[in-house]
Amino acid sequence: MVAPKQDQSPSFDPCLKDQKMTDTTTDQPTAPRRSGGRKARKAMRAAPLAEAKRPVRAGMPGGTYKPLSDADIARIHEAALCALEEIGLADAPQSGIDHMTKAGAVLGDDGRLRYPRALVEDMLAKAAKTITLPGRDPAFDLDLSGTKVHYGTAGAAVHMVDVLGRDYRESTVQDLHDAAKIVQSLDNIHFLQRPMVCRDISDNYEMDLNTIYATVSGTKKHIGTSFTEPGFVAGAIDMLHMIAGGEAAWRARPFVSNSNCFVVPPMKFATESCEVMENCIKAGMPVLLLSAGMAGATAPAPIAGAIVQAVAECLAGVVYVNSIAPGHPAVFGTWPFGLDLRTGAMSVGSGEQALLTAGCAQMHQFYGIPGGAAAGASDAKLPDMQAGWEQMCSNVMAGLSGLNMVYEAAGMHASLLGFCHESLILGDDLIGQALRCVRGIEVNDDTTSLEVIRSTCIAPDGSRGVGHYLGTDQTLGLMESNFVYPNLGDRTSPKEWAEKDRPDLIKNAVAKKEQILSAPSSAAFSPELDQKIRAAFNIHLPVS
Repeated sequence: MVAPKQDQSPSFDPCLKDQKMTDTTTDQPTAPRRSGGRKARKAMRAAPLAEAKRPVRAGMPGGTYKPLSDADIARIHEAALCALEEIGLADAPQSGIDHMTKAGAVLGDDGRLRYPRALVEDMLAKAAKTITLPGRDPAFDLDLSGTKVHYGTAGAAVHMVDVLGRDYRESTVQDLHDAAKIVQSLDNIHFLQRPMVCRDISDNYEMDLNTIYATVSGTKKHIGTSFTEPGFVAGAIDMLHMIAGGEAAWRARPFVSNSNCFVVPPMKFATESCEVMENCIKAGMPVLLLSAGMAGATAPAPIAGAIVQAVAECLAGVVYVNSIAPGHPAVFGTWPFGLDLRTGAMSVGSGEQALLTAGCAQMHQFYGIPGGAAAGASDAKLPDMQAGWEQMCSNVMAGLSGLNMVYEAAGMHASLLGFCHESLILGDDLIGQALRCVRGIEVNDDTTSLEVIRSTCIAPDGSRGVGHYLGTDQTLGLMESNFVYPNLGDRTSPKEWAEKDRPDLIKNAVAKKEQILSAPSSAAFSPELDQKIRAAFNIHLPVS
């Protein structure tokens, strides 16, 4: 049996009663005095928390969960380099071929671009290692350095979940705007990537423009969006210049990024998407290099093989981006999805999906570049128990693995086909608990609590102590800063639950949604700016 590792500091002795205790992670007192009571605790709960005291927040470091060993990572890296050097990618647009061959890629007679190892290593050296994705409000800026974790939405759902009617309907631009307003009000949803398409707008150019208008006017957090055709980027950039206050202001703080499916797995470029990406890079817009193969269909069935292909494709994307603009902000978006091999259906809520995402996060860290992947989506059709276990499993593992951007973390159902406002709201509670897992356990002189245990068990006069910790300064001081409480989740006893007329989680989420949506958007444009935008573009949302 191995003895627990002890603190090796020569001045440390856990049994010295009068030893001075220092705390490097919290400013909470260790004195055992008891104060206040139920009223004091309720008053503390009612008061808004200062940002520094919040138990969880955007950008907390993860990385404690590592499903891949160092040898595994090295083997995946080697396989990805071999795939790039020997197999390469097909179907790059001529502009991409020109950029990448000039940098050192080799165009074969078969039309495939191949990438020597030295080229990949050179472009990784040039790639942005630390990226800040700005919000329209700097309070919501996302620092993607290291293993800092951020949760948000994503996807291209074509339906909305009607939780009360237990049915699905087509998603609209109003639904998208409402999702943005909801995200703005949720502490644990850190960014909004477009989670649904506006099915009520048939013209693709107008859909792309209205996607930007609907999201940016709904939240000041960072936004991700896609473009249907390369020619649509210019109009969107014109709109963003108007919103930002000019081109210089936009380029200084690009609060919208391009989610770009630049590859069609296996190992092919998506020609038009690549041209979109080139236009976005020229306009100063950050890009998400998104590879979304399906393990067993468009990617190898083994988890390791699916990661190898996604890594290889995204490394080709790193070469692509940095051959155009060295150091341009690009998120390494390995998004391999799970597949139910019995039926061919997606299995985004599976344990395999959670492992795929966590393994990808380790590869991002190996390359030292910001990365993102999918977690938190569910195959369940409604926000039920299946949705709960599926969403929590992958969200926790993604956060613990230190994934910088956790996409599709809330609201996504039916294997990415349906989005649910109520599930988005409930996801804020769920992600709060996931973030608490990411934060982990602080072990220091104060948290080991020896003096608090002593004074609770033995009174100053040597008699028996009070025997509980409910009123100690330590307990009261840590009540808010160390513990995460659900906003809608119920922790009452069965008796209290019955006395409160048996509150229902879904109905409470519906009520919360209606409360949020009944208020004006805090991200709304000024009347003057809104009028200017509407004069230049066909905006489908009614004037609020």
